Amino acid sequence: MPKSVNSDWINLQREPETGIESVHAHFYGHAYDPHDHDEMLVGVTQTGLQRFNCHRTLHTSSPGRVILIEPGAVHDGHAPNAEGFAYTMLYLPQAWLAAMLQRRGLGDISTLQAAFRHTLTDDPLLNNAIQHAFHAVHYNEGRLARDQSLDRLIDLLSRHLSLRPSLASGEAFQQMCRVRDYMHDGMAQDMGLDELARYAGIDRFRLTRQFQKAFGQSPHAYLVQLRLRTARMLLTQGFNPAEAAAQVGFADQSHFGRWFRRAYRITPARYQYQCTNVLYARTPLL
Repeated sequence: MPKSVNSDWINLQREPETGIESVHAHFYGHAYDPHDHDEMLVGVTQTGLQRFNCHRTLHTSSPGRVILIEPGAVHDGHAPNAEGFAYTMLYLPQAWLAAMLQRRGLGDISTLQAAFRHTLTDDPLLNNAIQHAFHAVHYNEGRLARDQSLDRLIDLLSRHLSLRPSLASGEAFQQMCRVRDYMHDGMAQDMGLDELARYAGIDRFRLTRQFQKAFGQSPHAYLVQLRLRTARMLLTQGFNPAEAAAQVGFADQSHFGRWFRRAYRITPARYQYQCTNVLYARTPLL
């Protein structure tokens, strides 16, 4: 496994057909800064205490507990004890998950708000299903093992999902959604608060407050996470780190690398190599 000087390590694989990423990692002390994912995260703490903020609540997961995090939910991570913590995690792409849930008659989650009832759970059956699915995907045990273990996982996972009509209502929220869409369209541009405020038709201070209320992040924090998520996807598609950085609007590759390591505790090049086994000759892994 790749290791750093402080003995933290992360081992990541990406299953090409489903797009599911599997992560096995161990961290001491600070693990990663606040960030989010486009995917739904399901995992199990294996050793130590895993502490993180999510949904404005501090959570502590102990060995055997299941962690459930929705797409877009901002979270961080650290080890409160000297021994650190280890965990396994599956990142389930939304498109793949929506198709799996539709097969089970749960509707089109693209038009619903999907949320877990609890961020931590002690469900032993779900724990077992996550572990089996992780091994099938991470260690490439074959398509039949993958499909059956993932079917079992989704059957059990669906019991923990609360599917509700979208909360995208109210004039202020709709206004912030338009600002968010504007940021998505102009992600690679060097936009400022005044530009966003003019687009929204309100002053910059009100914009910041309303955006924070709507999405739980400041406009700048949201833009950084948007760029990171998009760049992460570009890396899996074969863009080298410099190209990915330029595509999404980071100032340069080093700027991109600093933010990427803070969020994911892995360099863009190392992430790409573990996902694709592609190593660009002029791109250092460290």
